[in-house]
Amino acid sequence: MTAGLRFSVRWGSGVGAENFRRAAVLAEQLGFDQIWTGSDLFRRSGIVPMTLALDATTRIHVGSSVLNPVSMHPAELAGIAAALQDFSGGRFILGIGAGSSVVLPWAGLSAPPPVPRTRAALRAVRALLEGRSPHGVPGAGEGWHPAAKLKDGPAAPTPIYIGAMGPKMLQLAGREADGVIALCLPPTHFHWVKDQVEKGLGGRDFDLAVGLWVSIGDDQAAARRMLARAIAHYAGALSMDALAGAGYDTERFLRTQERVTAGDIEGATDMVDDRMLTLGLTGSATDITDRCLALIDQGARHLSFGNPLGPSPMDTIRLIGEQVLPVLRRREGQT
Repeated sequence: MTAGLRFSVRWGSGVGAENFRRAAVLAEQLGFDQIWTGSDLFRRSGIVPMTLALDATTRIHVGSSVLNPVSMHPAELAGIAAALQDFSGGRFILGIGAGSSVVLPWAGLSAPPPVPRTRAALRAVRALLEGRSPHGVPGAGEGWHPAAKLKDGPAAPTPIYIGAMGPKMLQLAGREADGVIALCLPPTHFHWVKDQVEKGLGGRDFDLAVGLWVSIGDDQAAARRMLARAIAHYAGALSMDALAGAGYDTERFLRTQERVTAGDIEGATDMVDDRMLTLGLTGSATDITDRCLALIDQGARHLSFGNPLGPSPMDTIRLIGEQVLPVLRRREGQT
């Protein structure tokens, strides 16, 4: 695991390109180490916002959280990563994940189970970025030709992170990836997440980013409502194994997803009860700081703040950067 503390912010899929550019500049000024945005199917692409963010900054790393290898072929993932890595001088992080088993069928897409398809994509993309063909690489998928190589040559070394929540995906990340955006839902489940990753780690350098869902704002009721909406939106895409292991009623999550699929997002949000809200962090800056200090005391070395952030994501980024991070960094200096 990484030794020093790292902090990142994640602004989810669909963010406007200019908003994300401004967020990256602000996050860099406030001392965040990374900023991420997604590229979910049926949302505005995250590729343009990431490009603008890399162009507007000089230090902060920018990541894709996460690109899926079903709607976007691994050869395309490798080509995009190579271009962004060249453009940024080595500050791009490629985040990949299985893709939502709920949403992919809406586009008529089918795929192998989540872990095998993510593993195959990881191995294929890594081979391509290194200037090799995935042909003959065990577990990289069938049908690759020996000539299937990036024609412009290998990319600069590119860290590959996996987006994960369930035990098998977390273990895959620990075995084969350079890092993981581990959805730690709820945050009290950190030790379990860490244990899953470490099962395949083998002592190598690895970045375990503890993915927190955070919603903060002056209007705390509105912030709680935003967190509930985010939980409802992703209810069916979360790992039922992880939720069950943390003691949640998985049937309630599935019923909530049914409301979302039917187009009743407000009704789905209403179904998110107080127990489900404990998946994320909400409240004052002091509340968030205390929860983060507890995670650091338990061994967390990278805290990643994201989805939905709050009614004003820019204000949340500033609040965390100005009021939360200084306290957490002081704790690092004391340990």
